Amino acid sequence: MNETDILGVAEALYGAWQTGNAIDPLTARYPHMSIENAYGVQQAFIAQRLAQGERVIGKKIGVTSRAVMDMLKVDQPDFGYLLDGMCASSASSVPTTGLIQPKAEGELAFVLKKDLIGPGVTNADVLAATEGVMVCFEIVDSRIRDWKITIQDTVADNASCGLFILGDRLVPLSEVDLSLCAMVLEKNGEIVATGAGAASMGSPANAVAWLANTLGRLGMPLKAGEVILSGALGAMVPVTAGDNLRVSIGGVGSCSVRFS
Repeated sequence: MNETDILGVAEALYGAWQTGNAIDPLTARYPHMSIENAYGVQQAFIAQRLAQGERVIGKKIGVTSRAVMDMLKVDQPDFGYLLDGMCASSASSVPTTGLIQPKAEGELAFVLKKDLIGPGVTNADVLAATEGVMVCFEIVDSRIRDWKITIQDTVADNASCGLFILGDRLVPLSEVDLSLCAMVLEKNGEIVATGAGAASMGSPANAVAWLANTLGRLGMPLKAGEVILSGALGAMVPVTAGDNLRVSIGGVGSCSVRFS
C-alpha cells in the first residue's frame, strides 16, 4: 500500500465511525496489506479524531489470549489508542446509537505513576510503574461489517476499540494477584462470562510489558498518568440497548454499565 491508499482507508474508517455505518473488510480490497500498513492506517485514523479536539489518555492491548491469536492466525497481541471521547463513567447509561456492533469485555486497567520506556521493560518494571489497577469494561466495536476481520483489519481499526468504562476504585497491586484474580461478567443478572488474570498473556502485567517494549521500539513511551487496558479476561459479550452489565474482579471491585 502506498501513502494515498493508507490515507484513503483511514478516511473510510473515520467515515464509518462518524456515521455508524460499517464498511467491507479492508483486506478484501487490499489483500496484501501488511501489519505495518495497518498501523499506518491506525495512526492516520486517530490523527483525524485528534484534529477534531480529542486527546490521547492511554492505550489498549488486544488479542492477548491464545484463542483469539489462533482465530486471527497471529502469534502476538496488537494495540490501539484510548481517547478522552471514548471514556464513560461506571454506572452510567451508554447510548448504543454511536456504536455499530458492540461487544463487552471485562478487563483490568492499569494506571501508571511513572513512564515506561522500552525495549527491555520487565514484568517487575510494570509493577513498579503502576499506581494501581481498576476494574474495566472495554466495549469493542468493529467498523468492519459483521466482524469479518483479520489482524490487519482490527489493527487498522484502532484495535476495534469503541468505548471503555472504569470502575470507581483504584487498588494497589499489593492487594491483587494479577494471574489468579477471578473475573465474572453478568448480563441482565445472569453470568455470561468468567475468566482470570492469566487469560491475558499469563498475567496482565506481561501484556503491559509487551506494549511498553513494542512502543519503545517505535520511539514511543507509555506515560505517567496514562490508562492501559491490559486485555480481556474472558469472552466478548454482545450488547444491545436495554442491557445491564456488571463485571467484578476478585480483590479489585466491580464496574457496571447500562446501554440505552
